[in-house]
Amino acid sequence: METHDADVPRQVQGQVKWFDPGKGFGFVVAEGGGPDILLHANVLRNFGQGSVVDGSSIQILVQDTQRGLQAVEVVSILPPESEDGMPLRDMVEFTADDIANRPIEPARVKWFDKGKGFGFANVFGNNDDVFVHVEVLRRSGLSDLQSGEAVGLRMVDGERGRMAIEIIGWEAAVK
Repeated sequence: METHDADVPRQVQGQVKWFDPGKGFGFVVAEGGGPDILLHANVLRNFGQGSVVDGSSIQILVQDTQRGLQAVEVVSILPPESEDGMPLRDMVEFTADDIANRPIEPARVKWFDKGKGFGFANVFGNNDDVFVHVEVLRRSGLSDLQSGEAVGLRMVDGERGRMAIEIIGWEAAVK
């Protein structure tokens, strides 16, 4: 049995079981098994994200509390691999390097409807809408966006105008 000091956070690799931004928390399952680990929205926000997609690989610092294991810091998040390839025609021609080489532009979410699978954002200083598809959100490691939320966008000019090709939590984008 592994022993550790309950007051000293320890690093754990795991997978996001689920996260509900509306409830403000979710749970992580450690790679090595054991009880679920509470992931509070504040800990995720300190990392620079307002949500995280289920199935993401996550590296966290955890601490034992009276209520069980809780994440106290997010070290890294890697979105889950896509099972079905890129469904959006506008994105097919871009490699991961192509996407990473595009500038991050500051934007604010106008609205996003997870049920509809899309929404819109506006780049600061520009009222033109930028289309945001739920698949781009998921590939970016996010599960939802809130109206008024600040984000960083990498964009392309698609068939119907500008669209996000990657979304980054604002705090993470300015690091």
